[in-house]
Amino acid sequence: MNEHERFSTRRPGIIGGQHFHQYSVLIPLILASDDIYLLFEKRSGSLKHQPGEICFPGGKQEKNESFEECALRETMEELLVSSEQIEIFGPGDVYISPFNQILHSFIGTLHNYQNTFSTDEVEKLIKIPLNFFRKQEPEKYDSSVINCPPENFPYDSIPHGEQYPWKKGTHEILFYHYEDTILWGMTAQIAKSAVDLIDEYHLL
Repeated sequence: MNEHERFSTRRPGIIGGQHFHQYSVLIPLILASDDIYLLFEKRSGSLKHQPGEICFPGGKQEKNESFEECALRETMEELLVSSEQIEIFGPGDVYISPFNQILHSFIGTLHNYQNTFSTDEVEKLIKIPLNFFRKQEPEKYDSSVINCPPENFPYDSIPHGEQYPWKKGTHEILFYHYEDTILWGMTAQIAKSAVDLIDEYHLL
């Protein structure tokens, strides 16, 4: 394959992507006798980052690791399961945060799961029925994202100087309320996207 052919088949990168941290999560489905559940974790209060937050099993991608391998490794570490217990259906959608994070999701099931978890990382497990997300629309709030240039920004080099009409963006924040559990932000966005994909592709 010559260079032109190699270029024509390349996977496009993300401009500025080197400034983003890459993460992967698994959206674990539990096929119980009474219902189908999405499994969430409440992060340990002793963790340095986001203690007490509710999330899916996952974490930061390591060097020479694919996104799927990252999701598998983190799930095995956090839920104390083997790779044989995890069946991945395929990739979910990618969540791009306005705060320099790219999160890759994967949808799958856990087989013969006995509610195990690492107490170093997880405080408790939370199971929410799949049908809850099908029936319940989330609360939606739009947060403003604005451009704040540094003090030494060269305004004299751009049209209109300090009066330049910077564009403003919005960042949608979702909330789900299930019994005494509140899902919000990134986790709520990923859960909603996953349920939509499950139904669109008739995964269950």
